[in-house]
Amino acid sequence: MQPAHLPGCLPGDRPWHAGRFRAGVPVRSLLLSAALLLAPVLARAADSPDGYWKTIDDETGRPKSVVQIWTDPKGVVYGKSVKLYREPDEEADPVCDDCEGPLRNKRIIGMQIIQGLSADGDEWGGGTILDPGNGETCKCYVEVEDGGKKLKVRGYIGYSIIGRTQYWYQAPKPTDKVEYLK
Repeated sequence: MQPAHLPGCLPGDRPWHAGRFRAGVPVRSLLLSAALLLAPVLARAADSPDGYWKTIDDETGRPKSVVQIWTDPKGVVYGKSVKLYREPDEEADPVCDDCEGPLRNKRIIGMQIIQGLSADGDEWGGGTILDPGNGETCKCYVEVEDGGKKLKVRGYIGYSIIGRTQYWYQAPKPTDKVEYLK
């Protein structure tokens, strides 16, 4: 029995795609399209606040802590204190005496201090930040600067014009939870 004749299946027949594409064009077009579609995603990943950030004391200019920032699967950003820099006469692992609610008297190391930030253009906002030094929680937004080496952190009450800005600096993953300053 002879197989049914299907165009493009017999020797000498032109394949169905013959003449539709020039050699190599579909692959180049596909790669270019994929690159253009992925560029914003890759750019966003490069500007992510995720990582470890060294905080600096506003008054002394000395390191204060290291905060780990991460993004959950839904795109919401959180941060917790993972290391403290302490003076020799300070307690190594203090608790938040001034915090309210469930954070009161909890250890600062491991405490979640940034909550609920989401991407908004070049910054992440709409969440809160806790200052464990005084127990105050305020609204917050963060923005990655200087090619990912610096994080602008703005805490405010009401409108962002009324608040305080700190700059945190990229840090390696800490190997210890406390470091005494000299």
